[in-house]
Amino acid sequence: MPCLFDSIHEECGVFGIYTNEVSDVAASTYYGLYALQHRGQESCGIAVNDDGIIACHHDVGLVNDVFTNETLSKLGMGKIAVGHVRYGTTGANSRGNAQPLVVNHIKGCMALAHNGNLTNDHELREELELNGSIFRTTSDTEVISYIITRERITSKSIEEAVCRAMRRLKGAYSLVIMSPQKLIAVRDPIGFRPLCIGKLDNGYVFASESCALDAAGAELVRDVEPGEVVIADANGLRSIKDNCIGSKTALCVFEHIYFARPDSIIDGSYVHMARQRAGAFLALEHPVHADVVIGVPDSGIDAAIGYAHQSGIPYGLGFIKNKYIGRTFIQPTQADREKGVRIKLNPIKSTVSGKRVVLIDDSIVRGTTITRIVKLLRDAGAVEVHVRSSAPKFLYPCYFGTDIDSQENLVAWKHSDEELTAIFGADSIGFLSTENVVKLADNTPLGFCTGCFTGKYPCETPKFKGKNKYVRKISESRTGE
Repeated sequence: MPCLFDSIHEECGVFGIYTNEVSDVAASTYYGLYALQHRGQESCGIAVNDDGIIACHHDVGLVNDVFTNETLSKLGMGKIAVGHVRYGTTGANSRGNAQPLVVNHIKGCMALAHNGNLTNDHELREELELNGSIFRTTSDTEVISYIITRERITSKSIEEAVCRAMRRLKGAYSLVIMSPQKLIAVRDPIGFRPLCIGKLDNGYVFASESCALDAAGAELVRDVEPGEVVIADANGLRSIKDNCIGSKTALCVFEHIYFARPDSIIDGSYVHMARQRAGAFLALEHPVHADVVIGVPDSGIDAAIGYAHQSGIPYGLGFIKNKYIGRTFIQPTQADREKGVRIKLNPIKSTVSGKRVVLIDDSIVRGTTITRIVKLLRDAGAVEVHVRSSAPKFLYPCYFGTDIDSQENLVAWKHSDEELTAIFGADSIGFLSTENVVKLADNTPLGFCTGCFTGKYPCETPKFKGKNKYVRKISESRTGE
């Protein structure tokens, strides 16, 4: 049953808080997750540590649905908490795969939340299973927890175990890990996914984006460096850089194009400025004679403003977005789906009627959404519709934390620009170049991963591919019995 919208989706958002005194860390985590809701809308969870005892609640659903005053009060007070919002790229969408993941072992306990996607998780899981490990989820996060737990048995501290575990993990992972006395933030050596540090009056916060720090009342200190392990405990904040190996770093460029909230700062760059820069580059690369520039809400708006400013074509508010329909709004028939588009996005006729319109979208993945949006503009009286994408063409899969795991549904991989123009019902089409997409955040110290556009990845890709590979593996095992 197809979804109404076909945008690329990112895996998760993570949040962690450490305070020097017992406080309502569950409430702070709730506000942080609310700010990160855009990063994951399938499930969410919070774990609270009160003197070494971890209370956890997680479930399928949005933050305000899963957490009520009653569930938050049951989590109790504490000094440390971690939270998670999930959009699953590895493992089925189920309550069992919701995070944080809580582990009890011979040396204590641990709660872990993960954003990213391992590329060697299949091999690690198989090794662990052959040595007697029993898995209760189908996500790669449980693989990470097992590797850290095994290292913890022979390590002097949790941070030493984490550093040792990192040498076995490949791919994308930004983690927040809670032990009985410490909160730890970890970013993989390539730096695929963002992770930042915030300062409270009485502690520290780690989060996927700075907008979550704002929600928790924390001040942005800096980003966790690729390969760095940062520990918050009773002694303050300290860092271990044993795994900062100096290799090529590559933040996912889609953080700036689409994933992150526009009010976030990622690796030193303002997201909304990067998107405006994308629109300016588009105007230089794909100019057109038009009367108005509009953006597809929400992440296309900043790029549309940038296009308008660079081109001199006026910017206009082209759509009203119904904010009460979630990402999973689905209708079974084609007619119902087209009605659904009108429910979620409605064009403002006074902006587009009788006009030559430049339509800016953040990306074009499968092509179904942009086709329906162009039709909405035609029906509203637009005489020309020129489609522009603030991302390059999607031509290859992503293996590091998004849900594009094959080429077969990527419309730009199968069709030329002329064919795409006809399919979408547009007058012209233009994509941002791969040369300029890496210039969006020109003051970031990191490079960018552009593998989904170029097919050139900053590290080895997985041998076993697919979102539900563990589910298939279990099914195949049972069939073979």
